[in-house]
Amino acid sequence: MPSPANRLAQFTESVIRGMTRLANRHDAINLAQGFPDFDPPEELLAALETATRGPHHQYAVTWGAPRFRQALAKKISRDTGLAVDPDQHLVVTCGSTEAMMVAMMTACNPGDKVIVFSPFYENYAADAILSGAEPIYVPLHAPDFGYDREELRKAFELKPKAIIVCNPSNPTGKVFTREELAEILALAEQADAWVITDEPYEHIVYAPHTHTYAAALPGAFRRVITCNSLSKTYSITGWRLGYVLASAEVIAQARKVHDFLTVGAAAPLQEAAVAGLELPESYYAELQALYTRKRDVFIDYLRRTGLPFTEPQGAYYVMLDISSLGFATDTEAAEWLVRKIGVAGVPGSSFFREPERRFIRFHFAKKEETLRAAGERLLRLADKDWLARAK
Repeated sequence: MPSPANRLAQFTESVIRGMTRLANRHDAINLAQGFPDFDPPEELLAALETATRGPHHQYAVTWGAPRFRQALAKKISRDTGLAVDPDQHLVVTCGSTEAMMVAMMTACNPGDKVIVFSPFYENYAADAILSGAEPIYVPLHAPDFGYDREELRKAFELKPKAIIVCNPSNPTGKVFTREELAEILALAEQADAWVITDEPYEHIVYAPHTHTYAAALPGAFRRVITCNSLSKTYSITGWRLGYVLASAEVIAQARKVHDFLTVGAAAPLQEAAVAGLELPESYYAELQALYTRKRDVFIDYLRRTGLPFTEPQGAYYVMLDISSLGFATDTEAAEWLVRKIGVAGVPGSSFFREPERRFIRFHFAKKEETLRAAGERLLRLADKDWLARAK
């Protein structure tokens, strides 16, 4: 029997999805895999019901149904100030996951180098390897998860073809500032590298922080390839609707990659999602307020455990420092939390290139009662007598 491809030995199956399976086995509250336990906006549900009765059950245009792309271009133009052409600047993908693979395969040749900030969403390194590229890791330093300018400059001296920037960041919740993005773009300009951004949490940012679209910075549009999705903004992670935004020259090539990867995203879901894209500005303010409340509820419980954590600036993740609990590894700690506490998180080591074992990532995209139930369970971590017995 022939052996599988060697590149597959460089990474494992998703740790996040593995923790979900473990949570399901032990009936734990799943704060590992980042999906809501509440419904999308009513406008989307009504539009979905209508779409299932309409003439939308066959292939849409490969790079996106026209009506969906038009609504998407209008929203992006409003948010960024860019003049987005729905026929030239967009390709609709099966979630941001496919968007990132499309971007990587469009930007990079086998053997090229790609800068990846560490910690990183677990797909990025895998996407680089599957594209035949070599990741170059630049650490983001706890507790604020900022980068060191000299370390980043040295990475660009290696002549990478691209850098990946997740903003706001999964898993750290860091929001890159306008100044940081401008600095990254300047270094990319000097190295003649692409800047690939991943921005599905664009509308989940906590005051006083604000989201800056890298592609909208002066002169940046021709160098930036933006990956995004509707999953987080409209609570429709299962719909798998994403997109790549870039210059017409890049999109002409990206469409080829997308066509042969998946052909196209689900036609009725694109039709229904137009209702989300046409929601008024007030929806996004309400979304920010909703997640601010969820963040505040959850981190209040974390404070009461006495364990250190990084307060997120954006997205809906918290990195909890469990090093004082005495476990040999974060994986051991995460599995113990599922079995003994009944709450599932993700071992932080799955996001780091460095040998980092201090963190568990939890997400708070849940109903408030779910977060309170999880928080009450996590409060056991403050009880030293209980901990001694439970171990």
